Amino acid sequence: MKYLDDLKELFEETFAEKLSKTENVRADGSNRAIIRLISLERSVIGVWGPDKKENRAFVEFSKHFKSADLNVPEIYAYDEKKQIYLETDLGNQTLFDFLVRKRDSSGFDEELKNYYKKALKHLSLFQTKGLNKFDLNWCYPRKEFDEQSMMWDLNYFKYYFLKLGGIAFDEDKLEDDYKKFVEFIKDANRNFFLYRDFQSRNIMVKDNDLFFIDYQGGRRGFLAYDVAALLYDAKADIPHNIRLELLDYYLGLPEIKKVITREEFLKYYYMFVYIRIMQAMGAYGLRGFYERKPHFLTSVPYVIKNIEWLLANVELPVKMPELLKVFKRITTSTYLRQFSDKNKRLGLNLRIYSFSYRKGFPPDPEGHNGGFVFDTRCLINPGRIPELSHLTGRDDKIKEFLDSDADVKRYYHNCRLIIEQAVENYLKRNFTELYVAFGCTGGQHRSVYMAEKLFNDFSKKENVTCHLNHTVLGINK
Repeated sequence: MKYLDDLKELFEETFAEKLSKTENVRADGSNRAIIRLISLERSVIGVWGPDKKENRAFVEFSKHFKSADLNVPEIYAYDEKKQIYLETDLGNQTLFDFLVRKRDSSGFDEELKNYYKKALKHLSLFQTKGLNKFDLNWCYPRKEFDEQSMMWDLNYFKYYFLKLGGIAFDEDKLEDDYKKFVEFIKDANRNFFLYRDFQSRNIMVKDNDLFFIDYQGGRRGFLAYDVAALLYDAKADIPHNIRLELLDYYLGLPEIKKVITREEFLKYYYMFVYIRIMQAMGAYGLRGFYERKPHFLTSVPYVIKNIEWLLANVELPVKMPELLKVFKRITTSTYLRQFSDKNKRLGLNLRIYSFSYRKGFPPDPEGHNGGFVFDTRCLINPGRIPELSHLTGRDDKIKEFLDSDADVKRYYHNCRLIIEQAVENYLKRNFTELYVAFGCTGGQHRSVYMAEKLFNDFSKKENVTCHLNHTVLGINK
């Protein structure tokens, strides 16, 4: 590999120091060679890239951003002819690495949340300062994220993910939806720097600060795209409530408030969430299905989880029926859900409800329209006993009363067996949502008792997160 000799020579010429050792650095989906070069005095990163225009973009962007006091690596030396350059060694810890360690020990806590807020603050500076005195001729492969770029992303998704992933679609109808999609989002303000791949693996954590890499695909473009890239980064698996909190933080940043209103941003935001997700899925399909690198496909179940939430909670401003059918087919594909990390499952949200038949079934907020509804009106009713009627299924006297009844025990046992079978199956298949509801006449005694009992039993199960909603009592756990 000649580039190793070239990097060694460039290092020793630049620093007048003898190189003592080298280390390979992970490059994820890149075709570049990234090498740590170490002498007695220093450690730097050496890069060989097969694409001269991409190399030039990164080098020139880095110089520009460094002059604007943005947290990027310094370029120490660049040999365009040999396609190599030397840059700051920012260490080995990405924001994604930090996230995984923190989440395994303490969940998505305040420290982690603050790192994400710091990332969004830095992003706002890239977006608003990035184009000042910026030469768009450095951009590669395109100067702006225009209609052609959007269609490339959409077709990337179609050809590398849908076709190779076995998802059926009507090509004419899907193309019609693509045209409507692009026609709508092209009107958003695009006079900002678009980082293009602003996700947790391209953010380095060093000395309690964040530094940024892999912006060589940057160009003039939209604010929302990069926010979507960070918050819907698949394996980062940011909880939805925290995503919304982080989005609210970003929209309140002074740099952002100066250039766009909340209403204008949100008008287009979820369209950019979808196009970013489609671009990422195209990349997973290219690397995973086409290039046979299976670890890229381990992100797919996490993407499906994001799509499920979007389908259930977001109404897009443009009607795109074929595209929505495609997304629904993706979420119901057992084949696509199988690509999880070995021995690692996404985990199942078991959503348990108690309700009154007088008021109707509780809606399924995740939009799956499946699961189980158990009618407990066939059981003895403590509400008919005067001294118990004012209590609820959460009270000890009601529990003791129902625990003593053989029919109640048998009913709960049968319900539990059915639910256990479904839970085990869903965990194996990487399905992430299961809806279970217990109903009775008033939604106060029997249904509450059953829901509480199920919640307590299944909360102990590994990889199962239980959520409890007593709809009549107005109590949530």
